Amino acid sequence: MDWANRLEEIEQRYNQLSEEMADPDAMRDQSAYQKAAKAASDISEVVNKYRAWKEAKQALEEATELLQSGDPDMVELAQEEADSQRTRVTDLEEEMRVLLLPKDPNDDKGVVLEVRAGTGGSEATLFAAEIFRMYTRYAEVNRWKVEVLSSSESEVGGFKEIIALITGDRVYSRMKFESGVHRVQRVPQTETQGRVHTSAVTVAVLPQAEEVDVEIDPTEIRVDTFCSSGPGGQSVNTTYSAIRITHLPTGLIVSCQDEKSQIKNRKKAMLVLRSRLLEMEQSKQHEAEADARRSMVGTGDRSEKIRTYNFPQQRVTDHRIGLTLHQLDLVMEGRIDSLIDALVSYNQTKLLKGEPVAS
Repeated sequence: MDWANRLEEIEQRYNQLSEEMADPDAMRDQSAYQKAAKAASDISEVVNKYRAWKEAKQALEEATELLQSGDPDMVELAQEEADSQRTRVTDLEEEMRVLLLPKDPNDDKGVVLEVRAGTGGSEATLFAAEIFRMYTRYAEVNRWKVEVLSSSESEVGGFKEIIALITGDRVYSRMKFESGVHRVQRVPQTETQGRVHTSAVTVAVLPQAEEVDVEIDPTEIRVDTFCSSGPGGQSVNTTYSAIRITHLPTGLIVSCQDEKSQIKNRKKAMLVLRSRLLEMEQSKQHEAEADARRSMVGTGDRSEKIRTYNFPQQRVTDHRIGLTLHQLDLVMEGRIDSLIDALVSYNQTKLLKGEPVAS
């Protein structure tokens, strides 16, 4: 087993970290203690699986020896035990292979979620609002925190664009496959003939970037202030509290006007800018296309889709993995674990085979 030595090394590392944390001197240095605790936590799951695997292997060997002993009174019992432990060994090996896959360094991060209306006019803005609501409901189930950073409402009550920060336990690990074009097929409220229309919304999921992840040179940004305005040009306030930040080297522009405070709007805009810059840099490191954000969300055209939500047939289809669920009402209420679990499993299988993953 080519990974047995690696597992043994991981267990030894875990034992070493546990000893360090138990040392009274380590308790006095909170920074070092927290670093050791985080490192131990990161490998604790695979260590527990490895220990359970070793126990199962030992139990299997003992049952096999009992079978070979020739004791007729013990054969049936030993056979049941051997079959049970053999299955357990196989299952644990498969689980450990997944745990040993290269870890996405962003998995533990929060995300900046960007939802924009694509083709479809007013209907697309309404669906953008519904998609955002779907993700906020999903966040509630997972006890994640959602903070709107920026939004632009349409005149019919939808969103032309909405950007939010979602923080919590391993948010990016669950949300990272949601980027792309989401297509909706349904009869719009404004349709008098009852015809089904097709609209599209783009979703971008960016790992939250901290200041330590991306350093922005103050001389490389231009900050403009302007009066906030609501849908239809209605004034939100008469002070210059809205912020527009332009990153000169890349041309990225981020605007934020949701807060009445210029300082708060600037803080939110910088958070979004850092996350976009981090995503662009990491995409370059992975030899992705130069315009990473555009390649991730597409143009918003109906044909560039990762998922279709068909309301007349109450079905949702993820085109990347060919999965169709006839549970659209539950999906729109944020019950999307079945979709996300399928995408995670699909990509884990691809990684185990050394094949490119879905995006």
